[in-house]
Amino acid sequence: MKYESQRVAMPYFIFALILFAGQILFGLILGLQYVVGDFLFPEIPFNVARMVHTNLLIVWLLFGFMGATYYRVPEEAQTELYSPLLAWILFWVFAVAGTLTILGYLFVDYATLADVTMNKLLPTMGREFLEQPTITKIGLALVFVGFLFNILMTALKGRKTVVNIILITGLIGLTVLWMFSFYNPENLTTDKYYWWFVIHMWVEGVWELIMGAILAFVLIKITGVGREVIGKWLYIIIAMALITGIIGTGYHFFWIGPSEYWLWLGSVFGALEPLPFFMMVLFAFTMINRRKRNHPNKAATLWAVGTAVMAFLGAGVWGFLHTLAPVNYYTHGSQITAAHAHMAFYGAYVMIVLTIISYAMPIMRGRPYGNSNKAQVVEMWGFWLMTISMVFITLFLTGAGILQIWLQRMPESGEVLSFMATQDKIAMFYWARLTAGCFFSVGLVVCLSSFFIKGQASFDDEVRGPALQDA
Repeated sequence: MKYESQRVAMPYFIFALILFAGQILFGLILGLQYVVGDFLFPEIPFNVARMVHTNLLIVWLLFGFMGATYYRVPEEAQTELYSPLLAWILFWVFAVAGTLTILGYLFVDYATLADVTMNKLLPTMGREFLEQPTITKIGLALVFVGFLFNILMTALKGRKTVVNIILITGLIGLTVLWMFSFYNPENLTTDKYYWWFVIHMWVEGVWELIMGAILAFVLIKITGVGREVIGKWLYIIIAMALITGIIGTGYHFFWIGPSEYWLWLGSVFGALEPLPFFMMVLFAFTMINRRKRNHPNKAATLWAVGTAVMAFLGAGVWGFLHTLAPVNYYTHGSQITAAHAHMAFYGAYVMIVLTIISYAMPIMRGRPYGNSNKAQVVEMWGFWLMTISMVFITLFLTGAGILQIWLQRMPESGEVLSFMATQDKIAMFYWARLTAGCFFSVGLVVCLSSFFIKGQASFDDEVRGPALQDA
């Protein structure tokens, strides 16, 4: 580790992993409630469990992004972080606000939570994925602004690099788009129009910039490929991601009654969204094949390559499956959507956060070449258990979605069943999904346990010099 202030990333990474474990726990609860409807009712109703599951996902990924930023920006800028104290203050503000919000969901009736947090003064609650109390949204906005200020001041006083520019552009977009969470018009169509500015443009716009910048940073470190080569790839990938992601928002507008041209814009540019993810696959494998060093941290290398592949499959292929308007007419809101969401979030964002943690955490713990070989083997077992489990989760949800559409939404298939009758017919897929989810949780435990195995990574003498160059 080159700069002492990079250590501020560690609490962000640790807290992110704790929240990740909580998210998976509530995912298992939800999976069981799909097949045993009164499980933990009324203590944890389905709607509350789902709200906690999705909110934990968003919050822990944000902690991961912030930790990754605090680690890599000082190293890229070749200067200490502008204010480590501010980074610590923002960590505790974010952690306390996030924890209290989750506890509020679990132990306070949602209507009461809205009253005690003075939602009437600025109504923002009650919208899917943006259920946070207004006071929490204000706190998050302040955290984002303070975080962005700290990073900008660090970058301005140091070296300017492509990966820092791309990352900061994504962080600016993240902060600006979050402000649309405060806009809650009475007209439902208008509300949904701007709601997608946060929900879609975060995950299929500016978050892709953050993902690309983190992946590029790790590949520079583990391959030794020149920055000019990686920079050119990155600019092309990010340009494609922004063009397709922003205009591709239109495929969410199919259902809110906008002008007909959105059917074409949404379909065409939505169908092009897999391209930047496919380019990331080519990017990752090209950099690995052209590497000038064999970095001893094999686990981080595996996570980096896995991120590109799984992001392409989840966000690209499964996203394309139902993005065209004539197809989305049948698939909208079905389990096909859930299949896409699970693999896309895991491949694009969960894995990139685990990539930077796998690379940076050993360094911050005094292991510049990665964890011990035994620890890396355990971590890679965790990688494969989680990744293969997620593939099966996606396949089972896809099967459930196809059968759901056939039984519930296609009159030409014969008798059209009600929603609940259809759910009974596809319950076997939910049991299979729950089983795969249990294996995923085992993989997470295995992966986390690797960080408690002591020892340094071993390496050949010819690797030591080039591996140390950018470590």
